[in-house]
Amino acid sequence: MECIEKRLDGEVKYSGVIVKVRLDHAELENGKVVRREVVEHPGGVGILPIDGEGNCYMVRQFRYPFSQQLLEIPAGKLEYGEEPLGCAVRELSEETGFEADELIDLGSCYTSPGFSSEVLHLYLARGLHAGRAHLDEDEFLNVEKHSLSELLDMVDRREIPDAKTVIALLKADRLLNRKA
Repeated sequence: MECIEKRLDGEVKYSGVIVKVRLDHAELENGKVVRREVVEHPGGVGILPIDGEGNCYMVRQFRYPFSQQLLEIPAGKLEYGEEPLGCAVRELSEETGFEADELIDLGSCYTSPGFSSEVLHLYLARGLHAGRAHLDEDEFLNVEKHSLSELLDMVDRREIPDAKTVIALLKADRLLNRKA
């Protein structure tokens, strides 16, 4: 059994600043036609900047859908057609002021594959050089410095609920602490 669905048609129901919402009709393997809601998103990047002493530079910002401030890795939305690595360089500089000698690809993740096309590309930034942050006019955040072990403890205590941040921290820890 292949377990695939064939898209028959679709209609854009909403087109916003960042996302489009589509209502599709898809055919299942048994011939039944079902409706599927799809949120089209250009994707984004997340970067875990870590210095030579093991300090990570995180951002704390208000997240409107949850009405609370969250501690997260610096991140940003891809422009349509933009390469993830270039976006990572831009977002790292914009949100933290840092430039990095090395950006290590930590892989990608699908944020919510049941209804969204968003893919986040994650990077570990090393060899940091301090500069000056230059936030977008609608961005308000604070940069915080935490050790990787402190952040992993916060994940264990469920104090960091942001998925991209949890994934980046766990992947970076495995990469940095792998036994040779």
